[in-house]
Amino acid sequence: MRDTFKKIERRYREMMMSKIPLERLRMVSRMYDGGRKLALSGIKHAENLDAEQLRMALFLRMYGADFSVDECRKIVGGINIESIS
Repeated sequence: MRDTFKKIERRYREMMMSKIPLERLRMVSRMYDGGRKLALSGIKHAENLDAEQLRMALFLRMYGADFSVDECRKIVGGINIESIS
């Protein structure tokens, strides 16, 4: 779906490209962090999970559509909370 006028898209792109790469990277990082916090909030609100289950649920929420069911099982099976600092 495209609901933005081409003129606005061009202006937005010009604004983004006028920023230095480090600033664009910071923006992306903040957006990712915000999305992660929203996803975690929704998961915590809906379910009572321990830390490892929470990491698995977060992975599936954020990346589950990017992998096959078998790949998700392998990845989730490899999540070990003790190995993550």
